[in-house]
Amino acid sequence: MPEVNDLFVVVMGISTVFVGLVSIIVLCKILGVCCQLLTKKENEELPTSAPGTPVTATPTPAVIPNRRETVAAIAAAIAEDLGKDVSAIRIVSIEKL
Repeated sequence: MPEVNDLFVVVMGISTVFVGLVSIIVLCKILGVCCQLLTKKENEELPTSAPGTPVTATPTPAVIPNRRETVAAIAAAIAEDLGKDVSAIRIVSIEKL
């Protein structure tokens, strides 16, 4: 069995990694284009308002079901993260994002 040159092994290793990374980049680009096409189709299917109709951007307050339980869970999570007692935490407002 012939001996393999060290330089050949290095070049094959680097080229294998390079080809693999380029393949990953190409796959990501293809998936990105597919996702954009799918979101465009979904946006086109949504009904739009009539042209010339002004669109108001007044935020409507979101209704949080079980508000007390949600506030208690958030306070407990914050207290655990900060390492403090739950009674030491005061939640002023909660907004749904």
